[in-house]
Amino acid sequence: MKISDQEYLITVEKIRALMARYVYLADSKDWKRLSDLFTSEGTFTPLDVSGDPIIEMKGRESISSTISSSVKDAVAIHHLFSYEVEVISSENATGIFAMEDYLIFPESTIENNLKDEQGKQFKSLHGFGHYHGKFLKLDEQWYISELIQTRLKLDLTY
Repeated sequence: MKISDQEYLITVEKIRALMARYVYLADSKDWKRLSDLFTSEGTFTPLDVSGDPIIEMKGRESISSTISSSVKDAVAIHHLFSYEVEVISSENATGIFAMEDYLIFPESTIENNLKDEQGKQFKSLHGFGHYHGKFLKLDEQWYISELIQTRLKLDLTY
């Protein structure tokens, strides 16, 4: 089914706004509202620089609790840059968003921070890469059905 140019542009803007809301809620640490941007069975899989999954989350509860327990009290900064959105149909779309993220953990919680691949705790993480998303429209609302975060570069400070 072919969609009109107007529907195409509206869909692209809705997907762009959905991802903007995602990074705002991540920075605000509003994990419940962030997880509500996903379909009920939505997935989020961050990859390391080698392209291997760090963790695979499925479902809103898993996404909310896993991200919350990983970020904890860190200052979270997420930026989205250029993007491509492909509208497959009036209910399906895919997109790639260039991203940068920066997590800064408080000194007082250093012993509880995330660990690198060797098991060593770090003070901050500064990453560059892309979000690859699949989006689904349900009841006139767009949701993330799958989100994969790829990494081009990841800088850790100890």
